[in-house]
Amino acid sequence: MTITRGRTAGPATTHPSIATGASRAMPRSAVRYSVLAFLFIITAINYGDRATLGIAGSSISHDLGLSPVAMGYVFSAFGWAYVMNQVPGGWLLDRFGSIRVYGVSLFAWSVCTLCIAGMGHVPHTIAFPVLFILWAGLGLVEAPTFPANSRIVSSWFPTAERGLATSIFNSAQYVAVAFFAPLMGWITQAFGWEYIFAVMGIAGVVLAGIWLMRMRPPATHPSVNAAELAFIRAGGALVDIDDRAMRVRKPLTWRQVRFMLTDRTLVGVYGGQYCITAILYFFLTWFPLYLHQSRGLSLTQTGLAASVPALCGLAGAIAGGALSDMLLRSGRSENIARKTPYVVGMAIASTICLCNFVHSAWVIVLIMSFAFFGKGVAAIGWAVISDIAPRETPGLAAGIFNGIGNIAGIVTPIVIGYIVAITKSYDGALVFVAAHCGVAILLYLFVVGRIRRLSLPE
Repeated sequence: MTITRGRTAGPATTHPSIATGASRAMPRSAVRYSVLAFLFIITAINYGDRATLGIAGSSISHDLGLSPVAMGYVFSAFGWAYVMNQVPGGWLLDRFGSIRVYGVSLFAWSVCTLCIAGMGHVPHTIAFPVLFILWAGLGLVEAPTFPANSRIVSSWFPTAERGLATSIFNSAQYVAVAFFAPLMGWITQAFGWEYIFAVMGIAGVVLAGIWLMRMRPPATHPSVNAAELAFIRAGGALVDIDDRAMRVRKPLTWRQVRFMLTDRTLVGVYGGQYCITAILYFFLTWFPLYLHQSRGLSLTQTGLAASVPALCGLAGAIAGGALSDMLLRSGRSENIARKTPYVVGMAIASTICLCNFVHSAWVIVLIMSFAFFGKGVAAIGWAVISDIAPRETPGLAAGIFNGIGNIAGIVTPIVIGYIVAITKSYDGALVFVAAHCGVAILLYLFVVGRIRRLSLPE
């Protein structure tokens, strides 16, 4: 059934249970769930692409003659470019709409991945700058991904379903670690490192084509019926944010930009995202080395042990999103529904420092898994930024949020490296990570104000 403009009219309310006569007359379609599944798959591919260089790093450095220092600079290229392009990427989403920017971004990062598959044919004398540029390019064009996810979920899901929806697309990072890492390791061993970049690149190009051909905003999607559109609109979904007339055409004033950077609630949420991302990057970077160097696990045991916290993080993310939406549907305020999983989850994550008092490696894995489960429960920040971002600039708000959060990806590995080098121990590193949990709890309790949709000053 084709959506017409006449069906999109109607005032928004704050209660998803309110239905129009049209929505009572027919069963609701459920297109929003297929959209969410698509976002989940793309996000998993996104994190899979990020993992490729880590999996193939040893083989690439050997074949291309790159030193450990050179590989370190290459690894850092993604993070710097990714953070730098968050705000411009968010502006592009608000200016040109989620569908086109997301599709072009997916295509562009897949092309970068495919190009890396051909690095074996590059002369060794220029291998470092070429790989550095390609890996930085990957970070640059992947930057709009998570702000786009947030923006699309805001337009497709009512407030009472948004917590679980954001947790589901966010949980794709754990699936990517648990699924793609072993798969890419097997491909590298069986066929060569070039093939993992080729496989991931081709998969992304195909997905980009499908996305651009089939994806539409809610009000113009051919498979959405009037009942579903009325339901999500009544529940607070921003179904019109990608309409041409709704896009921001005028440049933001300095007063509005200052508001985005200084509003108390936004600053608290930005800081909370930085803290939770610091935990993620500890697990992505130093955790395997901690198990191998400090706790004596073999490389094979380390690979197996590192996948367990990832799966626990996945379970925690689903549980946290479901808990938040359940509280909202039971009549609790958005303040309680969004803050409770975050505070409880970060309190659980802080138990990571208990590893300093345990000697059994497998007990340590259990504690780490429990902590990462808590980190997953707390991963409600994307729902919060979807709930509070000004209607005019949801992409920009999400870009700032993700950019500040991912600065932790640059700071955390470096600080932990200095702690380990100076103290010759990982004990201080675990305390450093746990301290972020305490700071995050204080931010959400005392800095983040009431969770509600913010308005830009005129």
